[in-house]
Amino acid sequence: MKRFYKQVTYIAADNGFAIQLDGRPVKTPARHPLQLPTAALAEAIASEWAAQDEEIDPETMPLTALAQGALDQVARERERIAGRIAGFSDSDMLYYRGDDSQQALCDHQAEKWDPLLNWARARYDVSFILTRGIMHQSQSEQTISRLSEAVEAYDDFTLAAMLSLVGLAGSLVAVLALVEGAYDADTLWPLMNLEELWQEQQWGSDDLAAQTRAIKQAEFLAAVEFLRLSRT
Repeated sequence: MKRFYKQVTYIAADNGFAIQLDGRPVKTPARHPLQLPTAALAEAIASEWAAQDEEIDPETMPLTALAQGALDQVARERERIAGRIAGFSDSDMLYYRGDDSQQALCDHQAEKWDPLLNWARARYDVSFILTRGIMHQSQSEQTISRLSEAVEAYDDFTLAAMLSLVGLAGSLVAVLALVEGAYDADTLWPLMNLEELWQEQQWGSDDLAAQTRAIKQAEFLAAVEFLRLSRT
């Protein structure tokens, strides 16, 4: 799509902030006003629109995309979205360790991942069943219920960020620790790629894997920034 506007602004509107292009309100794909909860997020999204050249490139507007998701998807299908996020309570990456032939990897996972699980145990009064290998191991109903309740308590914009984050991280526990401020993004990202980084240490780096990881990291950090700005 060609850029059709000259000026980008944001204004206070209806208990939030709205983006305007040449004085006209921006609409989401579902035709909702692009209304944001904080001035900080509105300013950042306005900057994305202002930075566009002759052609509008949605891939350079991750904050806009996440806001659209909050307004078009989470607000309309909140139960379904929260359920998708909470589903990781029964399949969190942190539950699965190397198999019996990978003791060194298992020890490394325990060293790096167990503190996260210990945080969640204390924070939500839950327990976890860990397993070796990749065969699914169901968690207790109490654990699933309590982590699901934690997810459901968040607002639409936080859930939009969490949906992106949990898909990239593969871990609800890690995302909850991030949202609650117990861990920061720079600490969590290597933990979420622990096995891949471990393999690189053993066998050398893979350029394609490193490029893919860098792309995912950029998406992860964009969602973290969206989360921060939506609460500022």
